[in-house]
Amino acid sequence: MDCHNSPGNFKQFTCVSCHQNPETNQKHTGVSGYIYSDPACLACHPTGDADFVFDHNTTGFPLTSGHSGVDCLSCHSNGFEGTSSVCASCHTQDYNQIQNPSHLNLNISTDCIQCHSTNPGWNPASFSVHNNYYMLNGAHATLANNCAVCHNGDYNNTPNTCAGCHSDDYNATTDPNHILLQFPNDCESCHTETAWNPSTFNHDGQYFPIYSGKHKNEWDQCMDCHNNQGDYSQFTCINCHTNPETNQEHEDVQGYFYSNNACLACHPTGDAEDNFDHGNTDFPLTGGHIGLDCTSCHSSGFSGTSSVCADCHMNDFNQSSNPSHPTLGISTDCASCHTTTPGWSPATFSVHNNYYLIEGAHVAIASDCAACHNGNYNNSPNTCFGCHSDNYNSTTNPDHEEGGYPNDCTICHSQNAWSPTSFDHNTVYPLTGGHSEIANECALCHNGNYNNTPNTCNGCHQSDYNNTANPNHANLGFSNDCQTCHTTDPGWNPASIPNHNDYYVIAGAHISLDCAECHNGNYNNTPNTCFGCHNDDYNNTTDPDHEAGAYPNDCTICHSQNAWSPASFDHNTVYPLTGAHAAIANDCAVCHNGSYSNTPNTCVECHQDDYNSSSNPDHNNLGFSTDCASCHTTNPGWNPASMPNHNDYYVIAGAHTTLDCAECHNGNYNNTPNTCFGCHNDDYNNTTDPDHEAGAYPNDCTICHSQNAWSPATFDHNNVYPLTGAHAEIANDCAVCHNGSYSNTPNTCVECHQDDYNSSSNPDHNNLGFSTNCASCHTTNPGWNPASMPNHNDYYVIAGAHTSLDCAECHNGNYNNTPNTCFGCHNDDYNNASDPNHLQEQFPTDCAGCHSQNSWTPSTFDHNNFYPSQEAMLR
Repeated sequence: MDCHNSPGNFKQFTCVSCHQNPETNQKHTGVSGYIYSDPACLACHPTGDADFVFDHNTTGFPLTSGHSGVDCLSCHSNGFEGTSSVCASCHTQDYNQIQNPSHLNLNISTDCIQCHSTNPGWNPASFSVHNNYYMLNGAHATLANNCAVCHNGDYNNTPNTCAGCHSDDYNATTDPNHILLQFPNDCESCHTETAWNPSTFNHDGQYFPIYSGKHKNEWDQCMDCHNNQGDYSQFTCINCHTNPETNQEHEDVQGYFYSNNACLACHPTGDAEDNFDHGNTDFPLTGGHIGLDCTSCHSSGFSGTSSVCADCHMNDFNQSSNPSHPTLGISTDCASCHTTTPGWSPATFSVHNNYYLIEGAHVAIASDCAACHNGNYNNSPNTCFGCHSDNYNSTTNPDHEEGGYPNDCTICHSQNAWSPTSFDHNTVYPLTGGHSEIANECALCHNGNYNNTPNTCNGCHQSDYNNTANPNHANLGFSNDCQTCHTTDPGWNPASIPNHNDYYVIAGAHISLDCAECHNGNYNNTPNTCFGCHNDDYNNTTDPDHEAGAYPNDCTICHSQNAWSPASFDHNTVYPLTGAHAAIANDCAVCHNGSYSNTPNTCVECHQDDYNSSSNPDHNNLGFSTDCASCHTTNPGWNPASMPNHNDYYVIAGAHTTLDCAECHNGNYNNTPNTCFGCHNDDYNNTTDPDHEAGAYPNDCTICHSQNAWSPATFDHNNVYPLTGAHAEIANDCAVCHNGSYSNTPNTCVECHQDDYNSSSNPDHNNLGFSTNCASCHTTNPGWNPASMPNHNDYYVIAGAHTSLDCAECHNGNYNNTPNTCFGCHNDDYNNASDPNHLQEQFPTDCAGCHSQNSWTPSTFDHNNFYPSQEAMLR
């Protein structure tokens, strides 16, 4: 309690209760940062030794400049442990309040040491990231450490452009005078940061030779040529090259005119001998272009003038009327038809074939446009008839107009000549049969229209098709492709019907017949079934008598079109007649009942009544299959019968496989038991070794026996539940555990011994929450002993000296209220301890604080881990 003056909290301590003032203050005179405080004492004297003093410089944060001599609490106001060494942790307020420069606005890093040292007042400061704001190169690099030269004490609004700092240099420059000549204030366009001179502007190389050639030394200042001080792209030549002298010097120059731009265009180097020659360009001047004033084409300047005709002559193109170029969609590539000859004539028209193809006799007049166009190039016809209607109208052999011939001349004529004509009707539609008789009567088919005359039979003869009554083509759905049945012979005869098989297949004896033999002149209602024509044959047949036997009238079942006999029907191909069916093979009506189309071909469809009325066994109740053939043959009386799916009702195996059905069923197939005991209850009751009835053995024989034989029996209790210990003593007394039920006997300890668990009192299993898995502590030995406690550590960890003890040494026969703390068992040891006296010194009763389970001594308490007790401190 001398040091720990708070008994409830040994983390608290005091130094000043012993190290009092004024003595302590006097001993620390001259000690930087000293304060009279318990935590400060420990911080500087962690071992309690006055000679072993804490030195801040040995830490990761030595005290320099502004930090030296500061009161410790200035930085360690929240304690000495864990104080941050990051500048911003203490100086964020300084960062936020600084205005010149404003660290916040400029987003300067909060890592203070990048720019500052620990000197008071934050000066001097550096700025290693200056290039992030403005790059210091050339002459500026030499000023990098002399910030005031550029910033003049203001670090927020310093310009970051050349002109921002050097406007005085710009204004004071006289060679050349930047203000007078209105030079741009973008200094870097001519100068570098290294020095003002040399500058990089090269007038001769970039623009016009003024320091070389004819103009060298011919000017005094820029204003001599650049008379617009606000725009140096403007210039003048005629200030110096005046008239009338200049005009006189150009009297023989084609296209000359007195203009600044014209001077530069013809004399780009300023040399009178270096003349521009239009013939050396991609656009030599010919025809109507010769002699024109240059500005006629170069009104917008000389550079970039187009050499495309339409760019200058689009108005001419749009205003052309004969022919109208826009209306006819003529190309705007003037050179495709015109030369540069004035007046646009003569002109060619190489794309004439795109409008009208010139060939044959027309080729001879291809260059004589007026022969066809007659001076009108907009509405000239582009068809033969358009020009040659007079020829058409005056033709008499044949008379085109009277004959209603088509006015599409190309059908018969070519551009070579009117005759010979090239039309051959056979190339379009051959004229044969009835058509050849009217070959010269064109109007009969064409009706004055030679463009849309049908070239299919029904195109002309649809009314003949619609009016035909025998056979009725429309009702029978005959094809309207006449030529499938008819030729062009007059009267539509002879006619064939190649698709007769679509209505009735002709085969065998029918092939040699004439149409009239079947149709008798009536092609609409002829039967299309055998019986329809041969019903008399059916009725008159006596061997066998078809009518009396109610044979089907579908002749194809037994007969073919080849002949009536031999008949080809074989009942076995449809349904084999065997067994009882063979006995009625000739009595067709028994099965067919007069209908040969839908006679059933499965057993049950005829014998459903037999199935339903069966009683031994009752097929319905037992859910037997209606597939009679699965158990029966066609033998009369349904016998013998098999039961191939017997295993679906009861599996026959072992000794049962040799038995006859009657041995189990005894003539009754409905109520035969399907369990072993059902048949073998007498065997169960009469068994004496062991006595099944007295022992209340289960009547599920399969538990111990198989179908092979009663013995040997296969039951081994150990395969289900091993009988050991106390269970072995009652191995032959099955009823003790099974109580007459062998199906649901428990196989876990607690299911049989729950009462033992609930009634246990020492220890009380229920109250202590012991596991109901008895085997975790007990064996099957009688009396539940010996018992173990493998999970003792869940209640109390046994280690050290405790591991060698017997249970009784701690529990003393009482397993319910045994203490689970050291003091609970060892309070006498605590009370009797004298070195030191635990009771008198009020040591804590948590023995584990100093002792282990190995032994009382040596104890593990080390006072120096909490507070040093070295000899120096004790003094």
